[in-house]
Amino acid sequence: MEYLIIIVVSVLLALAITKINKKDFKIENKLATSLGGKENIITYELTKSRFTVTLADVNLVNKETIQRMGAQGILEVDNQLKIILGDTSKQLKKQIRELMK
Repeated sequence: MEYLIIIVVSVLLALAITKINKKDFKIENKLATSLGGKENIITYELTKSRFTVTLADVNLVNKETIQRMGAQGILEVDNQLKIILGDTSKQLKKQIRELMK
């Protein structure tokens, strides 16, 4: 009986860990997709108030989606985007951190 309880708890823990990992993958993909895919990102830099991304093709970016994620503004200069982060950018900051892993 004790072994059965240990097995059930182990399976539940494994399922919970798998679900958490899948959630993080989806968050990362949402930001990467909005920036035109990982292959479109050349370089990036995160400061306290901005996320600067150099892209191969800026036309692939979905700025509307990035703003819905919490960006306060987006400045486009040549092939570079400066995404301005604000106090309400928690979701976007989390996605940026996941992308940078």
